[in-house]
Amino acid sequence: MAALTAICKKELADHFSSYRFVILFALIAMVSLISAYMVGVQIREAQGQLKPKFVFLMLFTEPGAMFSLVQFVAFFGPLVGLILGFDSINRERNEGTLSKLLAQPIFRDAVINGKFLAGLVLISVMMGSILMVITGLGLALVGIVPGAEEIWRVLIYLVVSVVYIAFWLGVAILFSIVFRSTATSALAALAVWIFFSFFVTIGIGILAGALAGSPSSDPLVAQQKAEILRAAALVSPMELYSDATAAIIDPMRKSTRTRLTAGPLEAISMTRFSGPLPLGQSILIVMPYLISLVAITAICFAVSYTVFMRQEIRSL
Repeated sequence: MAALTAICKKELADHFSSYRFVILFALIAMVSLISAYMVGVQIREAQGQLKPKFVFLMLFTEPGAMFSLVQFVAFFGPLVGLILGFDSINRERNEGTLSKLLAQPIFRDAVINGKFLAGLVLISVMMGSILMVITGLGLALVGIVPGAEEIWRVLIYLVVSVVYIAFWLGVAILFSIVFRSTATSALAALAVWIFFSFFVTIGIGILAGALAGSPSSDPLVAQQKAEILRAAALVSPMELYSDATAAIIDPMRKSTRTRLTAGPLEAISMTRFSGPLPLGQSILIVMPYLISLVAITAICFAVSYTVFMRQEIRSL
């Protein structure tokens, strides 16, 4: 435990004192604050036309100039984890400090666990500070004090966001272990992010257009194909995160799907129960996505841990 604590403190000191972290944090904070400020101004101008309940959560769900905070974290959040971990192991191996470190009374598991824990703490501090600043900005602009349920929703969203970015941190650490070159590990990590962010969505869209058929096709068959394509889209961590935070941060969402196929009776039922969902019901809706997100994060770090423990490390 002492070795793990020492590695974690050393990594945190390196991160907080690096220009890379300062520039990254300043960029993310600037974009988040500008988006939240624009949303807050829009809410204040149209406050008389808005429903008084859960207005505070609109700071996170409503788009500003281009996208909302939730969309921004879903798309650009992986870059935080990738930048923090793409050179965590191979940089020390190339500099010869990894073998010297392991020559001390420090076990291998303490090294990789300390590096991942330091990145996790850094991600938590970054996301927590941004959400608190946005909360204070919302209080000043909107003038509405958030309720207990809104605070709990924001806290759960924070935890889910940390787990999501931690998955990409695990991916970056894995490539840092597998590849000796920092440039190669960085390009491999970016390639994975680009694949899941762009090509999976584009491929699913092309496949959906090919399977949908003509407008005269059977609607039941088309709906079944859409469900299959939606299940295929869940291989993307970004899709898992978006679905996991859909009903958490937006109480008016009754499902993780953006569109629901409903007949006349279903439409009447949805109209009767058009109020916001309680927090417990929202958690139940997104529970499969939360479990899947935690599972892939744990699996990714477990693979990194196993590869690092079996890898041969020689002194230069």
